Amino acid sequence: MTYTRGLLAVALALLPAEAQTPADTRAALLSSVDKLAPFWTAMSRKIWENPEISFHETASSALIRDALRGAGFTIRDRVAGMPTAFIAEWGQGAPVIGIIGEYDALPGLSQIDSPERKPRAEGAPGHGCGHNLFGTASALAAIAVKQHLEAGRLPGVIRYYGTPAEEGGAGKVYMIRAGVFKDAAAVLAWHPWNANQADDNPWLANINVRVRYTGRAAHAAAAPDAGRSALDAAELFAHAINLLREHVPQETRMHYVYLKGGSAANIVPDSSEMSVIVRHPDLATLESIWERVRNAAQAGALGTGTEVSISTVSGYANYLPNPTLRDLIDANLRRVGGVHYTAEERKFAEAIRATLGSSKLPPLDDASRIMPPKPDLLSASTDVGDVSWNAPTGHLLAATFPPGVPLHTWQSTAIAGTSIGQKGLVVAAKTLALTAADLFHTPALAAKAKADFDNALRGRSYRSLIPADAKPPLPTQ
Repeated sequence: MTYTRGLLAVALALLPAEAQTPADTRAALLSSVDKLAPFWTAMSRKIWENPEISFHETASSALIRDALRGAGFTIRDRVAGMPTAFIAEWGQGAPVIGIIGEYDALPGLSQIDSPERKPRAEGAPGHGCGHNLFGTASALAAIAVKQHLEAGRLPGVIRYYGTPAEEGGAGKVYMIRAGVFKDAAAVLAWHPWNANQADDNPWLANINVRVRYTGRAAHAAAAPDAGRSALDAAELFAHAINLLREHVPQETRMHYVYLKGGSAANIVPDSSEMSVIVRHPDLATLESIWERVRNAAQAGALGTGTEVSISTVSGYANYLPNPTLRDLIDANLRRVGGVHYTAEERKFAEAIRATLGSSKLPPLDDASRIMPPKPDLLSASTDVGDVSWNAPTGHLLAATFPPGVPLHTWQSTAIAGTSIGQKGLVVAAKTLALTAADLFHTPALAAKAKADFDNALRGRSYRSLIPADAKPPLPTQ
């Protein structure tokens, strides 16, 4: 589904006249992206070949950081005390326009670029969320914009936020607490997806915790009455979660895994551990649901004579769409267009889609289309949501994966290392570059985005579910 030419003309007409960056300027920006793209698509492949999980992205962050330094950006390292977080910026004065980049991988999704399940290394991480494409596309856009500002001697600062640990580590929350977003007139971001769309979704606020039970070991046959089973406590808690599902708002998502449950069947387990995530599209509603889940965890201990401890791993806010930035991104995404596959890419994409076991997949040609912004709920979370509570934020989705291919799978990992994923990277970079240029050329746009931001916050305030005194859960040496 796409807008007609007439609707696109109306959308563009609603923007201030000066927001329509001259055609020759847009053409020059797009040409810059095309010239720079081979370097950055090759880098995306390097990062894909060396996937690093949250807070371990040493090589990945260094590749992007050093390339930005080489392009003339000033670098701030170890932002918020995180070794793999950095800021790269160029320019002076106002406005400050930021572009977010991510580069962490997911555990256990190792995969070669094949339409058959073949891990590169069994149990190793993989880029099933396409962050190898995310970080590089954003850097590509930032450099193209820097060249544009430099050539035109335009005032303002283009800033790249190198943000670690989106996958469960909430790196951006700690960067927010360090104050690095507060002077930004606008922050732009994107995410790899299976469609092209200016994002108007709230995403899901979430809280991610570890629940640990401590009991008393005993011989499971000879003296079971002397034991207090930590596994029983965990199972009682899990049962309570599953009963609770019927009595929470339907948009809620609750999921858990057992990380530890005992070492031998003939020993009453004296310790157990669970990873639990609770999500909802509204942060305040999530807090009330989480209170009930926490009570259920306490009940598991009370009912089994064990003790419980709960520690927060991360917490994300829902995303606050910004109408001004959404519409600007939509107009520029339509100027750029979607992804067009070669015959070889179509064959690969169809082979991947055939492994999904579904007969109701979207048409493959949807990758070439631009979907209209719609607030359809995406049942996923991102710490870009937290940024959107602290600065006007615009977000887009680009078709780095064939239509119907879900994220966090071996199939998406395979695609993220191919030219299919890289074509989506270029679509995202061009859209980000054009949108940033519009904001630099038109102060009225940034002012309008700020008004939208203030309106979204009216009567509400940001409070992360991560305790205020928490430190980033960095890996131990």
